[in-house]
Amino acid sequence: MLQLSKHIIIPSAEIEVRAIRAQGAGGQHVNKVASAIHLRFDIKASSLPDHYKEKLLRMNDQRVTRDGVIIIKAQRYRSQDQNRQDALDRLRDVIKSGVATRKKRTATKPTKGAHTRRLQSKVKHGQLKVLRGNSFRNEID
Repeated sequence: MLQLSKHIIIPSAEIEVRAIRAQGAGGQHVNKVASAIHLRFDIKASSLPDHYKEKLLRMNDQRVTRDGVIIIKAQRYRSQDQNRQDALDRLRDVIKSGVATRKKRTATKPTKGAHTRRLQSKVKHGQLKVLRGNSFRNEID
C-alpha cells in the first residue's frame, strides 16, 4: 500500500515489484543475491482518479513508457528491503511531481528607478570606452 495523500491510496496489488540482481561491482555477494528492485506501475489499470491518470500519461518523463507504465529500478542500497522502500518513495515522487499544478508566471515590468540605473550604467560604460580610444591618445601627444 502506497499512500499519496489523505484520500488517495494505491493498493499493493497494483504495484508490481520484482527482485533482480544489481549491476556493478560488489564482489562475490552480488552474484548470489537479488537485492535490486524492479518496480512497474500501470497508470491506466490503476485506481487513481481520472485527472491523475491524464496528467501522468501526458507527463514527459523517461520513466513512463508509451503504454502508460511507470518503471523504476532501485539498486542504491545493498539491502533488498531498503531498495524496495526507495523504489516506492521514488514512485510516490514521480506521481506527485506529475500531478502538481504549476504556478502560472505573471509578467512584470522593471521599476522606473531600475530603468534609469541601467541607462546610466550604459552611458558610464560608453564614456569609459571613449576614453580608451586612440583619439584621446593622439590629443595628448
